[in-house]
This record gives sequence, C-alpha cells and structure tokens, in this order.
Amino acid sequence: MAEPDVARARIPVPARRLTPPALAQILAPIEEDLLSVERELRRSLGSDIEIIRTVGQYLSEGGGKRIRPALLLLCAKMCGYRGDRHILFATVFEIIHTATLVHDDVIDGSSLRRGRSTVHARWGNHLTVLLGDHLYLTAMNAALTAGDLQLIRVLSDITLEMIRGEIMQAHGNGRADVTEAEHLEVMRRKTALLFAGCSRVAGLLSGAPADRVENLDGFGLNLGMAYQIVDDLLDFTADQAVLGKPVANDLREGRLTLPLIYLLELGEKKHLDMVRAVLEDRDFSRVSLAEIMGEMERHATLKRTRALALSYSDRARAFLAPFPDGPARRALENACDFITARSF
Repeated sequence: MAEPDVARARIPVPARRLTPPALAQILAPIEEDLLSVERELRRSLGSDIEIIRTVGQYLSEGGGKRIRPALLLLCAKMCGYRGDRHILFATVFEIIHTATLVHDDVIDGSSLRRGRSTVHARWGNHLTVLLGDHLYLTAMNAALTAGDLQLIRVLSDITLEMIRGEIMQAHGNGRADVTEAEHLEVMRRKTALLFAGCSRVAGLLSGAPADRVENLDGFGLNLGMAYQIVDDLLDFTADQAVLGKPVANDLREGRLTLPLIYLLELGEKKHLDMVRAVLEDRDFSRVSLAEIMGEMERHATLKRTRALALSYSDRARAFLAPFPDGPARRALENACDFITARSF
C-alpha cells in the first residue's frame, strides 16, 4: 500500500544536495537562542522537591539533538520574528518531547536511552509515570504565561494526538499484521505532528500570513515523517554505541517497523515465521538478527525504507520555496539532508 500523502499541496520538488552538512553548521544561525533554551529548560526542570529536581537534572544532562527547539527557532528567524517568546515555546516543545520519551520508556520497558539508563530503570515505573505527567503540565503551565489561547490550542491538540498515537502503537504491539498505512499513521501522530507544531507556532508567533503558516506546517510534518522513518532504518543499521540502545530494539519490544513490514508484504511464510518467533520470544534465540537482516537486504526493504524517507524530506524542502533566501532558510534546507543522512 502506498504511504498516505501528508503533504498539504502539490509543490515542485527541488534537487537534493549530495553531501549532507554538519549539524553544527545547521544550528549556527541560532546558536545563542539555543543556549537560552538550554538555560530555560534547566530552570523549568528544576523544583523545590528534591526527587523532581534530581530527575530533572538527570534528564537535562541526557543530551539529545534539540531538533524540535532548533526547528522552531530557525522557522521564527526565517519569518523575521522579533521578540523573546520563541525561547519560551522552543523550551515548551522540548519539555513535551521529553515527557513523551519518559512515558514511552515505561510502556516499552526500555532500559537504555542515549546510552544511559532510562528514568524508569533507575527510579521505577510508578514514579516515572508521575514525573512524565509532571513534565506535561509543566510545559502547559509555561505556555500559559504567554497568554495566547491560539498557541495553547495548538499544543493541546498535538499532545492529545501524540497520546492517541501511543495508544494505537501499544494496541498493535506484538502483531505481525501491522500495515504500512497503520504504521505511518502512528508516526504522523507520535512524531510528525510535534515537528509540525514547532514550525507552525513559529509562524504564528511571527504573524506570518495564513498561507505561509500552512507552508510551515507542511514543512514540519513532512520533516517529522522523514525523521521517524530514518529511525526505523537506524534501528537495524546503526552501531549500538552510537544509537545508545540495542540494535533491533523495536522488534525485541514487539513492534514492527517499515523494513519488516515491507518484508512481510511479500507474503512468504518463512518471513512471517521468523518475525513471529522474535515477537513471541522478545529475543533472537530461535532466529538470529543476521538471518532477518539478510532477508531484508536480499529483498531491498532497507533501501525501500530509505527511499521513502528521502521522498518526505524532498516534500519538506519544497514547502520552504515561498520564503526568502537567507541563513535560516538554508539551514532548514540543510536539515532535510541531515535528517535523512544521520547515523544516530
């Protein structure tokens, strides 16, 4: 089944750069703003309650690429925003993202993220669920200080859709019959809508015309899809030391990703038997990862996954066409290449 077309309009696709730029080059136009976001993030994760402060510090020290705040800051700069509320909302989006990761790790039973113990592995499920809830409300309370109900509505709608996406994914856990369309819809809700929210809020803060705001939304949505599809690829192809968690972790935790969904689409019983064995055992005791990798490479399902990521990246770049050329727009265009070429 072909992927659902999340693009908002038919826009000519420009040629792709052959050499992806370094992340530092992408972030250069907003370096000072990102430092401000980092300071605001640490302040927001603090508390007069010791355990909240301890876990908040642990989370803030966990790193991450800060892709979502960077997206908002770059879009705001491209739109000529003047003010300081972009720092607040970039921080809010990162807190929401952090909350989803905290909850996801509990649901998935993950013990590692970014090469470190997850919060629930260190402090237990009960405390971690409450801390995730605390992060969501911290983000919303911070956003309320801006006094803009339109922006609060954007955040609320996105958070609700992300939770619905998580429910959909949990419902499909352990199933070997998940379709491409179902999987892409979970991606849209869980990941892409947050990217779209970052770029949309940047446009709204800047007072951009409605058509430009929709372009920003389409850019973020397609970029988020590309990002998550690359994650599906990296789950099999990345080095564990770089990935920060075990290779093929999604399959171990009972989730099919695109390379496997494409493999099972071929309808061969041996593929289904292999995948079901891992889904049932939650390990590779009966079927080796090398066997599964060999089948995916033989049938080019990894290449098909990468091609899909590139198509979404191209769609994202096309939505930037109406905006004036400058450092911020070029950085966003480069981000499309970075996301599809990344190894972590």
